[in-house]
Amino acid sequence: MTATREPVTIGEAKVGGPGTILYTLGLGSCVAIVLWDPASRIGGLAHAMLPAPSAARPGTPVTRFASTAVDALLAMMIAAGVHRTTVRARLAGGASMFNALLNEDGRRLGMRNVDAARSALARAGVPMDREDVGGTHGRSVYLHVNEGRVIVSSVLYRDVIL
Repeated sequence: MTATREPVTIGEAKVGGPGTILYTLGLGSCVAIVLWDPASRIGGLAHAMLPAPSAARPGTPVTRFASTAVDALLAMMIAAGVHRTTVRARLAGGASMFNALLNEDGRRLGMRNVDAARSALARAGVPMDREDVGGTHGRSVYLHVNEGRVIVSSVLYRDVIL
């Protein structure tokens, strides 16, 4: 059986079951939040671009922000049949891509996204298994939902399995 590939774009979150590959391409300072439930074999992926919705316009999707994407993704997964107590998390991204062009706050955006995601996971009581974050290189993330395998790819680096 061929897996169904579902793209997750910036500020979006999706949930899939066995036979699905959720993926997001070109993470720079953005952070990919991956949630997976081994009991139900349901997983979710959010591509958060900013740490928090402090100055967001009304109607901006909560999945655009690392601090609010976790609860939104978790709610989507619970609606799909996941038991909250068995969900595990992984993170990827949060790079500082253009150090020479950015001020200090801009260079820290990636790690601020990661820190916001970590805090949101802790508040939600979701344990984190592994992460591939920081650095100065972009990443693409592929969640093979059936087995919960997360592959993090980068142009100049070896793939990382989370």
